[in-house]
Amino acid sequence: MKKVGFVLLVSLFVLQLSAQKIVPTEKDVNAFFNTKTMVVLLDNPLLEYNVIIKKVMEQEWTITDYEFINFKQFEELRKDPQYSFLYMSQVRFENDKTDAMYRFLLLSMGGDYLQKDQMPDIASVPLAYYSVEEDNYTYKLASLVRFIQNHALLLKEHPEIISSNVLQHYNDNMGDVKTKTLYVLEEELAPNVNSMARIKKVYPSPLKCKIVTKEDVEEAIKNRDESVVFLHKVGPEGTKLNARCYKIIIGAADAKFYYFDYHKISNKNPDGFLEMDFKKLAK
Repeated sequence: MKKVGFVLLVSLFVLQLSAQKIVPTEKDVNAFFNTKTMVVLLDNPLLEYNVIIKKVMEQEWTITDYEFINFKQFEELRKDPQYSFLYMSQVRFENDKTDAMYRFLLLSMGGDYLQKDQMPDIASVPLAYYSVEEDNYTYKLASLVRFIQNHALLLKEHPEIISSNVLQHYNDNMGDVKTKTLYVLEEELAPNVNSMARIKKVYPSPLKCKIVTKEDVEEAIKNRDESVVFLHKVGPEGTKLNARCYKIIIGAADAKFYYFDYHKISNKNPDGFLEMDFKKLAK
């Protein structure tokens, strides 16, 4: 399990993990493009993640050679700098009083590091709270892998942004959600905005929003639909009240961030996209 510093940058969820020994250097980033990326499968062969990540890598990954391995092989190979690793890890943020556990998808460099949490992270993205069922994030894996690949290329082209607060770059370069159709799942919306009639009161025309299914989001990602952005919500899904709900809007085609924020879950602000989120987008 990785323990990382809980950093709030401009009140945003830190996707690039910020900890003392895992921020990559320019040398790490350049070295990554000469590695073979070992994609670590989960030990349970019945998990859908293993099937989907294989398809996603074939469809999306172009920047390095890659190979699939199991966790035992990961432990054997991770000290070899000729390899990089794409793997899922359990993460807890230090100084987070909720003590919540998350699943992150990490792209890390191999090398002579005693512990895996010392491996430099080229990129990282949150999938879900640790206890959440995998079907809450597997349908979005292609877009999240696309983001990781784009992030690695970004660091190579702009090494000056490599730092523990690299999210500032994304904060300064958000896309305009008003030119897109926002896809949301009904179950990820707060009760007072869980229908199109309610949404239109706070997100009026000509702004576009559509309540869709997971399959619709997956199809938009697969087709690289430039007209669509979708909500990636990281919440406890009813498993824990005293926690945070993180909300990220991502482009289906470009995997670019168009919005991200978080709120602490309460009876007033449930685990979901809130009325105030729609109002912020509409400004």
